[in-house]
Amino acid sequence: MCLAIPGKIVDLVPEQAHLCTVEVAGVRRRVDLGLLQEDIPVPGDWVLIHVGFAMTKISEQDALEQMHLLSMLGEAEQAMQEIRGYGLEDGGAGVS
Repeated sequence: MCLAIPGKIVDLVPEQAHLCTVEVAGVRRRVDLGLLQEDIPVPGDWVLIHVGFAMTKISEQDALEQMHLLSMLGEAEQAMQEIRGYGLEDGGAGVS
């Protein structure tokens, strides 16, 4: 199943303007913001993430509801595995 996972932007990567660090349930990863150039998120914003890309900005309420729904469907662990699998650990060199 393809999952879109909510994450909170904790900071932008100054040397790579298209990257940010997001936090999902305590896990931090680099995410590409290239698809959101029309409305670039800032720290504190929530985004839906899929395979290392921020797809859209969402509200905090929507993010919490999405995580609750994933949990109810038994998909929360798969979502966390997807986040861990990006290979874009905080401090990484970039998006592959």
